[in-house]
Amino acid sequence: MEYVENKELVAKEVKGIFSDMAKYAPSKLCGMFGNVITVPIYTSLFTTEQYGMYTVSIAMLSFLCIIFSDWVGLAGLRFFRHHQLEEDLPKYLTTLVTILTINMTLMFGLSLLFKDGMYTLFHVPFKYFLAVLLLIIPVAIRALLQQILRAQLKSISYSFTTILNQFVTIGLTVFFAKFFHLGAASILLGMGVAISLIDILLLVQCDIIKIFKFEKVEWKFVFPIVKYGIPVAATSLSAWIITQSNKFIMNGIHGFKQTACIGAGYSSTLPILMTLFAMITVAAIPRIYNLYEAKIDVRPLITKFVGYYMLLALPIIAVMSLYSTTYVHIMIPNKPDDFINGVSSIIPWFSFGVFFLALTDYTTLQYHLANKTHIDFGIKLASGIAGLVLNIILISKMGLLGAGIATFAANFLYWLLSVIVVLPDFKLKLPKNTTARILIASIPTLGLMYILKTYNLGVSYPLQMLYFLLTFYGTYAFLRYTVMKTVD
Repeated sequence: MEYVENKELVAKEVKGIFSDMAKYAPSKLCGMFGNVITVPIYTSLFTTEQYGMYTVSIAMLSFLCIIFSDWVGLAGLRFFRHHQLEEDLPKYLTTLVTILTINMTLMFGLSLLFKDGMYTLFHVPFKYFLAVLLLIIPVAIRALLQQILRAQLKSISYSFTTILNQFVTIGLTVFFAKFFHLGAASILLGMGVAISLIDILLLVQCDIIKIFKFEKVEWKFVFPIVKYGIPVAATSLSAWIITQSNKFIMNGIHGFKQTACIGAGYSSTLPILMTLFAMITVAAIPRIYNLYEAKIDVRPLITKFVGYYMLLALPIIAVMSLYSTTYVHIMIPNKPDDFINGVSSIIPWFSFGVFFLALTDYTTLQYHLANKTHIDFGIKLASGIAGLVLNIILISKMGLLGAGIATFAANFLYWLLSVIVVLPDFKLKLPKNTTARILIASIPTLGLMYILKTYNLGVSYPLQMLYFLLTFYGTYAFLRYTVMKTVD
């Protein structure tokens, strides 16, 4: 593809992205807050074994959604603008709904046909297995409708429904647990009711009823969707292997108690951090797609936002890792010391694993723009297989610490491969000015941390974490607006 450089248009889109980020920010920040409060609520509401059961059930849910539903929604986002310009959205939406319906029917058929094998794989009782299958229906509808909202650039509507879904789910879960004593099934039931209500709201918000009408499925639409979506699903499945397989391996070797530690460590890192970091990508990626379709060079824009991501992510992850025990005590206040110590031992590994995983959203964007998602699938599959092997070996020998190391190694390998395997004309530049400011700002920040940790100055650990962040961002701002003004 021949790129056209259009600095004025790119600058306009940068402002648009920041505007969209401000609109998406409430949903992401409230979503992050919702993920933060679910950890102490759920860990205190349920026993360790019940929390372990919940952890495994949600991992099973994500496994089936990846295979049968999520990729349909992502394809809906990728090609929505194209079909909007072609003025054939009704046929395109009919195709999406048809594919999703076939997938749901196939999922139920295969799951019930091979239910014995599914029990062996997931180690969950039948009622949880059936509950997860039923829950996928509203989850799949929500995934498709949310991607259509993103494609329509209705960021405020997206934010509102995301916030509402988060807190309605928590409220219903507490209600079902307190009054009906359903254990971990309370969470699945709460999710099912909440998401079903949100689906109705999403139908109104995206005005899909005005656009949608059943028409004959256009097979010429099916091939691009499947060609794009199946590698995306396979790629997501590889990511699932990296981030979720350790729960099943741990459960098979050490049982639900140790699995609960992995679940708490996972819930205290990946959903919280990825929700925060997604505030950038959820706003940037739809506009990057649009620029690329207009044959505009998007590489400078991606490089710029890689720098913004590093600036946001690195200090937060460093604080979480250096003060992991304090962080876990804040997140999980009412559990025994052995549980707290187990979770805190994996927080640094999980946190930096999330950093590299989120960074690949930018380095693998080249494959999505070029519709060569099979490459993304290949490198993530290699990383997933490496992570699976490491999990089996290290969990059996090192327990929780082994799970942490394996997760970090797999995510780092995925990022490394995405940097090595670069398509022609898609090479990104390092945001060197931002990186230099980050490194210099880290020097006084680490000096302050050393003083606070070495000398007993009576400063509590939560305050030390706050001082760490304030010092870093204060120094960075000073550099950015005085002696190091050059932007990437």
